Amino acid sequence: MARTLRSDKLLFWATLTLVGASVVMVYSASAVQALSKYEASSHFLLRQLIWAVIGFVLMLGIMRVDYHEYRRPALIWTLLSVVIVGLLGVFLFKPTNHAQRWLSLAGVSVQPSELAKLAAILFTAALLERRMHRINELGYALAPLGLVTLVLTALILKEPDFGTSVMIVAVVITIVFAAGLHYRYLFGVMLMLLPAAMFLVMFKAYRLKRMLIFLDPWQAPLGDGFQPIQSLLAVGSGGTFGKGLMAGVQKLFYIPEPHTDYIYAVIAEELGLVGTTFVLVCFGIIAWRGLRTALLAPDRFGALLAIGLTMMVALQALVNMSIVLGMLPPKGIPLPFVSNGGSSLIVSLVAMGILLNISQQASPVAARATQTTMGQQ
Repeated sequence: MARTLRSDKLLFWATLTLVGASVVMVYSASAVQALSKYEASSHFLLRQLIWAVIGFVLMLGIMRVDYHEYRRPALIWTLLSVVIVGLLGVFLFKPTNHAQRWLSLAGVSVQPSELAKLAAILFTAALLERRMHRINELGYALAPLGLVTLVLTALILKEPDFGTSVMIVAVVITIVFAAGLHYRYLFGVMLMLLPAAMFLVMFKAYRLKRMLIFLDPWQAPLGDGFQPIQSLLAVGSGGTFGKGLMAGVQKLFYIPEPHTDYIYAVIAEELGLVGTTFVLVCFGIIAWRGLRTALLAPDRFGALLAIGLTMMVALQALVNMSIVLGMLPPKGIPLPFVSNGGSSLIVSLVAMGILLNISQQASPVAARATQTTMGQQ
């Protein structure tokens, strides 16, 4: 029997801190470009503030909804249907930056691929809970999961959005192996996915070019290597304490769209190692408390759901930071809670709301075991 506890305060405040940092840094990173493009320096600030308030209200409301409600097949299949319709609907709109990822309605842009991540996690957790006893039977447990994941990722790849597709596959695989799939299948999955990923990279010339630029951005310093180089210059010039808030230079039309995927570079330049470490610590707290929530969850569905939601945020943050630091090839992956963008922020806050609700319920046996282990240490 689960017992009701208070929500995880560390998880709550780490999330709220990152959202607060987002509002400040989006304004700092975008003010000059917004003034040039929209004649209003606060253009992106106001939009991000509105999304932050909406997301925060949703998070507070979802915290009070029992997470077991999300296990209902009707809700999951409805959500999947809405996501698939949305992923098909984006092709009715004109491309933006050579990609069709957004539904634009009444001046508001929505990115269905962000909601697809949440739908994939809910579907995976619910399916595996029901079929846990035969998880190593590929046709019974993994075939339907693989089919749904394939449909979602194929539509997202068509946009194209290679990064989000990889994130969905990575999170689903994490949940599956956390559920108890035998380790020998890991090698089989890798043998299938690695060649597939290599084919997708080689199949598109621009992806192959990005990979080559990643290996040596200085081969095209004024071309495709421009953005990675400017990002590294921003990070390196920040030093320990940074140049000061609003005092960054690379955001002044050097880094394209510095308030979105490369906002971590702006943080590095303006707030230095101290600022970037602070952001990293906040994500570390979210990862720690999220996995702790999974360990203390009263049932398998709660545990698998908590793992999926935690990995959705933690892996995406890790990938974004790695790209900014030149450790991974450039991809359009936003920094959760921090990068400008309503869809990403809303979905991330909804995920934290569900995670906080799971943290309110704990298995007494698991809680006592954890306390005993900590006491012995």
